[in-house]
Amino acid sequence: MASQKRNRQASGQRKSGGTATKPSGSGNASGRAAGNRTAADRGRASQNPNGRNQNGRPQNTRPGQGRPDGSARAATLTAIAPGDEEAKARYSAPTWLQWTSLLLSLAGLGMSIYMTIAHYTSTNILVCSNKGYIDCAKVTTSPESMVFNVFPVAVLGLAFYVFMTAINTPWAWRSGIPAIWWARLAGIITGIGFVLYLIYAEVIQIGNLCLDCTTVHIITFLLFVVLIFAATMRPISDTDR
Repeated sequence: MASQKRNRQASGQRKSGGTATKPSGSGNASGRAAGNRTAADRGRASQNPNGRNQNGRPQNTRPGQGRPDGSARAATLTAIAPGDEEAKARYSAPTWLQWTSLLLSLAGLGMSIYMTIAHYTSTNILVCSNKGYIDCAKVTTSPESMVFNVFPVAVLGLAFYVFMTAINTPWAWRSGIPAIWWARLAGIITGIGFVLYLIYAEVIQIGNLCLDCTTVHIITFLLFVVLIFAATMRPISDTDR
């Protein structure tokens, strides 16, 4: 009887030990996997359908998504800036042409000041012949030297070259403002048209030439050539017309 009792106790211990013992490794692995799944679920739940988190900021979960980095913003600025420079270049000109137009404008301005002073003081200060076909005094005192008998031609020439000097400065050229470009072109076309009228008046109506006036006419013609050349270098597209 005692031996049977010991046998039953031994078998009971083996059964209880077998059921109570479990592999520790499998339990730890399953616990960590469950924790990772729970964290991933919480991360997905915090996003809205547009891929933003609870704070409304984009999630950088995939390459190419989210806020662009510094290189992307720099590339965007670089793509925009050349367009602005190209638009300015259409209404500008090379440096040599800018300074040429300014020097011609200053020369015309100086001659216009000189002619205006002579008109309001005395024709004796004119460095020009007053006899024969070349007679500056006769031309500058003729009725044709007044426009509508109100505006002296010398004063109109002075106003014209003040305007042309201002819009032919390098700053005005580099500004790239279309209004200045068009004003420059319209001004020189008007100026050369007025010069042709004055030549007609001297040759046909007065019958004499003025060398000082002719000097202003030559300067205006040269400025006309330079500005028209600048206009052909920067043609205006159809959308700007």
